[in-house]
Amino acid sequence: MARELGRGLAQKLARGLGRQWAQEWSRALQPLFTLALLLCCLAAAPALAQAAGSSPASAGQPATAPAVRYRCGGDLLLARSENGAVDAVAIPNISAGTPPGAFVVLEWRGISLQLPRTNNAGAPSYTDGRWWWSLENPDQPRFRLRRGAIEEFPCSREP
Repeated sequence: MARELGRGLAQKLARGLGRQWAQEWSRALQPLFTLALLLCCLAAAPALAQAAGSSPASAGQPATAPAVRYRCGGDLLLARSENGAVDAVAIPNISAGTPPGAFVVLEWRGISLQLPRTNNAGAPSYTDGRWWWSLENPDQPRFRLRRGAIEEFPCSREP
């Protein structure tokens, strides 16, 4: 297929030239176009592998952390941390094993939130600008909602 595509591109390029000269250029350019197409495919392969979850950057990281149970605002909340696609491993704010690109999934009161890790120094915190989850004290995390004013939901870890 790549060879046919390369041949077609070379022929289109050479159409405006004389017939004999066009045939020579077509034969000469076909391998180059084929090689260029192959290189494009090879360049895209790591991105495709990362999208499929098999990148070297994610090797050795747990796929899914177990959910932790909390009682927040009187209702059960399940929190599951993920390392996510980490593309900036040199950023030195890795705390509690949560590098940039990490996120937390919270299931609470019939809603599911996926909050990205902030770049704040210190204990891991997650926010989407509206919801905020902080693990300064993992037994009593801070869970807030900004709706004009800030509403706080007291949380405690369940045994």
